[in-house]
Amino acid sequence: MTATSPSSGTTRRASVAPPSGVFSNPRRLVVRVVATVVIGAILIYLPQYYPAFRVGQFNTVICFAIAALGLNLLTGYNGQISVGHGAFFGVGAYTTAILVADHGWPHFATLAAAGVIAFVLGVLVGIPALRIRGLYLALVTLALATVFPQIIKRFSDVTGGAQGMRVPKFRAPDWTGLKDDQWKYYVLLTCAVVAFVLVRNVVRSRVGRALIATRDNETAAAVLGVNLAFYKVVTFGLSAMLAGMAGSLSVFNDPFVNADKYGINLSIFLLVAVVVGGAATIFGPAFGAFFIVFLPDWLPKSYPQLSPVLFGAALILLMMVAPGGFLGGVHQLTAWAKRRLRSSSGDPPAAAASPGPTSGTTGPGDELA
Repeated sequence: MTATSPSSGTTRRASVAPPSGVFSNPRRLVVRVVATVVIGAILIYLPQYYPAFRVGQFNTVICFAIAALGLNLLTGYNGQISVGHGAFFGVGAYTTAILVADHGWPHFATLAAAGVIAFVLGVLVGIPALRIRGLYLALVTLALATVFPQIIKRFSDVTGGAQGMRVPKFRAPDWTGLKDDQWKYYVLLTCAVVAFVLVRNVVRSRVGRALIATRDNETAAAVLGVNLAFYKVVTFGLSAMLAGMAGSLSVFNDPFVNADKYGINLSIFLLVAVVVGGAATIFGPAFGAFFIVFLPDWLPKSYPQLSPVLFGAALILLMMVAPGGFLGGVHQLTAWAKRRLRSSSGDPPAAAASPGPTSGTTGPGDELA
């Protein structure tokens, strides 16, 4: 492409920016495809190799990962801190338990009902939350997590109260040829893949850019035309919906619900999963969920009373080593390795090789995978 200078009449060639993205780098595309295939093969093979108890733990990881994914959408991408998502998780769990045990609904039908009910409750909580933010919002959602078990116990005629409820087991159909634990795993894994893909697409869309703009600077976002109230309330509802559906899926895996399972501890664990995996990352919640489920198994069993202390110490150590979470640490390590390779090969730094205006903002496409 050429352009003529009006002062000198000379013709010069205008610079055209090279295409950006994964498809502009074939090597990067190949690496991603190979990594996806390998990880997919491992995930599919897991229930065939491990015993039922371990597969049940993997199912718990999947449920927590979906719930943490919803919390990450709210806290990591939209900047609203919630310490009450254990309540939305419990709403989904009790919705499935009541509909299956008392009304004979199929498990799959209750999944949609749990998502809708949790979404409505999330919107109802998100509307008054418009007037508060930061620590005050965290305290309000903390109160929600504290009150929820008491509400469940209060309506014991419906929920089973402190004794809990036992739900008919979610069994594998005969035509699958799978064991019950394997069937549960594949169903939960499919739901998780759909949830992560949908959230990834949302984050990288115009909606995701609005969420991040609201998180970074509400005043600037409002000036640019972002409807702050709409995006905050809808994000709260979507986040609660994912947590509710995760709670519903947890009943697929464990057919027993009890009010004490969905208290403040669960809400804190979900927040820990987001922070440990990496806030404002797509797959960080999955790594965080794996951390909170399996770390207690790796701690010494000789002194059970020290397990919470060791768990907290491990969490503090991880945050000191990788303040951005697991994926944040991986990103920093990868960037460091690339800089070392460039310096050892004598290549100029990336910033010097491609001069031009830069932006200090981070868009959805620049977020960590």
